[in-house]
Amino acid sequence: MAKIPRKIKFEEALARLDEIVEAMESGEIGIEESIARYEEAMQLAAHCRKVLDDAELRVRKIQADAEGKLKTTSFDPPTETPADDENGE
Repeated sequence: MAKIPRKIKFEEALARLDEIVEAMESGEIGIEESIARYEEAMQLAAHCRKVLDDAELRVRKIQADAEGKLKTTSFDPPTETPADDENGE
């Protein structure tokens, strides 16, 4: 089982995920290597997910209201509206 470094930066983990995807999509690596890289990719994805979850919690903690008092607010990404579809309609 491949181990990823505990202190790997989000950007480094994401770049490594891209490398793994490219290698697997190329079809130039064998089945055993593909399985090993898939396992590594799953660990990297879990790490990235945790970093993003932690970042979301930090954002919630530091948002301030109009009076400058810190308050916790929901961190919901904007939802796509019909005018935001890919056709620009």
